[in-house]
Amino acid sequence: MHSTHREMEILDELKVSGSCRIQDLARRLEVSEETIRRNVKKLADRGLVRKVHGGVYLPEAVQEASFAQRMDENPDAKRLIAAQLARMIKNGDSLILDIGSTTAYVARALRGHHDLFVVTNSVAVAQMLATRNNNRVFMAGGELRAHDAGAFGREAINFVRQFSVHYAILSAAAIDAETGFMLFDLQEAEFSREIIQHAERSIVAADATKFGRRAPVRVEDPGVIDTLVTDAAPPREIAAFLREAGVKLVVAEAVETQAV
Repeated sequence: MHSTHREMEILDELKVSGSCRIQDLARRLEVSEETIRRNVKKLADRGLVRKVHGGVYLPEAVQEASFAQRMDENPDAKRLIAAQLARMIKNGDSLILDIGSTTAYVARALRGHHDLFVVTNSVAVAQMLATRNNNRVFMAGGELRAHDAGAFGREAINFVRQFSVHYAILSAAAIDAETGFMLFDLQEAEFSREIIQHAERSIVAADATKFGRRAPVRVEDPGVIDTLVTDAAPPREIAAFLREAGVKLVVAEAVETQAV
């Protein structure tokens, strides 16, 4: 985990209110104010929070948009990435897809495939691929989150442990040359780590706006990711980081359809 448990608790509190006094955080988390100040300083050093006298607030860039909003962000890039991934996946393949918005675009691009074996914790993904083309779709159990209709928690983790698939398709909220692939949500990162372990190949689908961004939770050691599919070449330092980690870079290309 890129952040400690205490730092994640602070970020969770700030996601609710946007800002908070140090003494209020200390009371809510049942620790000393000095402990909160130390953790806030570490978060501030990484640009994840902003300190003010006696308090702390969350920069807008650190707050992830809702799933519906993310579906509307950079749709052309996400469609391009999804089409590239759809060409990499064959009919009859097995895969696990996570809750990311780009992953939902991938599911949409796979609607022409048949005989897929799909495991997911996303209602959106399940709805797109179930009951069509002889696909088999397995949905993780547990309570669905209100903001993205995703299933998380121990039930979802135990569920995916039953499977062994060709591909794990996962998303990333941020990619940089220091940490690698990051997410805003601890539960999403835990799910990503688990599905990576149950797939022959792990593929991150992320558009170029994620390059150079920061998020509080590290997904996993970059060396366990086999491929990054994106819509534009990354900055030089990130490209070097990917090469060193052994991550194959695939820049999606549009395929023109020829008239018959």
